[in-house]
Parts: sequence; structure tokens; C-alpha cells
Amino acid sequence: MLARFLAALAILFVPLIAPATAKPAAKSAGTETLIVISIDGFRADYLDRGLSPTLAKLARGGVRSVGMRPAFPSVTLPNHQTLMTGKTPDHHGVIDNLMMDPAIPGWFGGLDPKVGEDPRWWQGAKPLWITAEEQGVRSADMYWPGAQVPFGGKVPSLGLAPGDLSADAEVDAVLKWLDRPAMSRPRFVTLYFPMVDDAGHSFGPDSKEVNTAIGLVDSALARLVSGLEQRNRRASTNLVVLADHGMMEIPDGQQILIDDFVDTSKLVVTTAGAYIGVNPLPGNEAEVDAAMLKPHDHLTCWRKSEIPARFAYGTHPRVPRIFCLAAPGWVVLTKPIAAYMKSHYASGFRGNHGYDQADPKMAALFVANGPAFKRGVTIPPFDNINVYLMLAQVLGVKGEPGDGTLALARDIMVPARQGE
Repeated sequence: MLARFLAALAILFVPLIAPATAKPAAKSAGTETLIVISIDGFRADYLDRGLSPTLAKLARGGVRSVGMRPAFPSVTLPNHQTLMTGKTPDHHGVIDNLMMDPAIPGWFGGLDPKVGEDPRWWQGAKPLWITAEEQGVRSADMYWPGAQVPFGGKVPSLGLAPGDLSADAEVDAVLKWLDRPAMSRPRFVTLYFPMVDDAGHSFGPDSKEVNTAIGLVDSALARLVSGLEQRNRRASTNLVVLADHGMMEIPDGQQILIDDFVDTSKLVVTTAGAYIGVNPLPGNEAEVDAAMLKPHDHLTCWRKSEIPARFAYGTHPRVPRIFCLAAPGWVVLTKPIAAYMKSHYASGFRGNHGYDQADPKMAALFVANGPAFKRGVTIPPFDNINVYLMLAQVLGVKGEPGDGTLALARDIMVPARQGE
């Protein structure tokens, strides 16, 4: 993800805080385990490269989508939060990897990691792991973005703050959690792998490095499946393997620098990459608006109130006053940010995301396999806001109201589990 390279977002998360207290599980919750695995930046069509046999087998024996549409903007933190809340970024408040809020000091995703540790950034919607704990389903987290930031003072019962574990070591830690006695064993686990996205940014989506990362993650999935089988738990475990967004090639030279048409000393840049957000400094609104909102090659700018409705974006106070989206395959930066990126990418900046969520290259992986799901089914593209209620249905908990529906649950779950 872009913020990983701009500001080392991996250190946003704090060590474990007092976990939410799980209530005794309701009988209706069942005894199945749900493991949700996010492979950051795994574009939907990567599955067709023949490099992930474990994932392909899960897809053949379960449900696969042609491509899951991310929420806009199609970047990491907003979409991980959408998947776990069922709300668009405009409604859950994590509107970007990089953002500012007049009520919270500092720049989220910027050079000071302590800014992102402030729970106020994350309080716009209750995540599923908290809902699950409150309804008697013990939860555990392995590096899912935002899961170790407390919501209402609570985090999952089990978890590790992001660190340097290998993919295999992450899987081994999850399996150890599943070895715990029934009273302390989690029934809902989240797991996150960043390496496909990292390779995509550095080398591009069609690179051998991305293919290597795909194989690495698939090997970790094979280790997980094998570990479940050895424990006689595969038949009672639902696996949902998905991504937050896709990835697009960035050809050399396809870079827009706003310094070429606006005086950047008269504004604050809140975010940059596939899009850029700016807030004029007081007294400079008219000048900055005029410079930014005029036509530009490969760039479209809007006032936040005029962002097209199909993006479902622009009403939250954290969205900057002026928001500009680059054409596919282009990036929009300032000269200092461009210099930073050049110094931090030995091979260049070859891939990016954040573009129109309807672009097929932004489509994300979605595979579901287990006793709750139909078998041998391929479904058309769908919006990821519908994942949350489906996961709640699998867990047997009542989800919070949001922007999605139960349509996905009805499409992919066995009839007895679809709910009303």
C-alpha cells in the first residue's frame, strides 16, 4: 500500500491492550471456525496465473467471484475497514491511508506513527471482531490493519501487533491459537499477508516478483489447510480468502506534479498517489480552487461536494476540500513526494492502486470454502460492502446496520445458513 512506503504504516499498531471480554457463546452461534485471510493487493485475475494451486483448489471446491469491487478509494486501510464494518469509507471514517482531521492533531499515515495509534481515527464504525466478542464469539487477529487499535477500549481476545513474522510463522501462530482449550479457543480469526501488494508497488503487477509473492502466500495457505486437516478441523472451518484491491501498472514518466500549476506553499496536501487531496491555507481558497479545478491532462479535480455519486465519497469531514483523481496508470504527486518515492524505490514505482473501483484492474480476489458455503460456484462481480453481513451470518452473530445487504450471503451460502 502507498502509505507503507510513505510512512511505514506497519508501526501504526500498538501492542495488545486489554481484550474485549467474550461472553459465553450462544447455542445458535455453532461450533464452526471462521478464518478470514486478506492478501493485500491480490488482483482477482492473479488466480488465473496457475501459481496458486491451494487457492485454486479452494475456489473449485467453494465459491469464487470474477472480481470483488473495492470501496473507493481502492486503497488498503479504507477497504479493510469496509470489509469488517459493512460501511463505505465515507461512513466508517477511515477515508484514506493518509488523512487529516481538524479534531485530531497530526497526519494519519505521516512520519509520526503515534498519530495513527489514536483510537479516534477508527471509531466511526464497530468492527466485526468487537461485535463477535460481544455476542459470545471469541476473536483473534494476526496483523489485520486496525485490529489492534482499540474500539471502545477493546481489541480481539487474542492477537499480535504487526511485526516481522514470515507468512509461515503467521500461520503457525494461528494454528497454535486453534490448539487452545475450547473455552479460550477463537472461533473468528483474521489473518493478513502484505507481500503481494509490496511486490506490486515495487515491480509492477506483471513482474516475476509478484508471481513469487503469489507462490509464497499460496504456500502459507497450504500450510494452514494442512494444519487444519492434521487437527481434524478442516471440515468445521470456513475459509474466506480475499483482497482489499487490485493493482495497475505505472509506466515510466506517467507522473503529474501539481507544483507545475499551483503554488503548493498555499495549501496542505493530505494524500497523494492515484489521487491527491488538498486543503487551501486560510485566505487562499479562491486561488487554489481556481488552479486545481481547471482542466488538466490525465487528472480530474472536484470540490469534495461535487465528487461523482458513484464513488460514494466526499461527505466525511476528513475528505479534503479539493480531490483529484489521476487517469488509470498515472500518479499525481508533489515534487517533494516524488523525490521521496524515487529515493525509496530502487527499482522504481511500478504499480499502484486507488483508481476507480469499477476498473477491472482494481478488482480484488474473493474465495470462500467451507461448510457454510456452496461448492463449485462462480459469481459475478459484487461490492465489498456486502462481505460484512455475510461474515456475520457465517459466525451466527447479528451484524451492525451498514451500507451492504444480505445479497452475497444468499448467493454463496448453503440455504440453511443464508438467514433472512
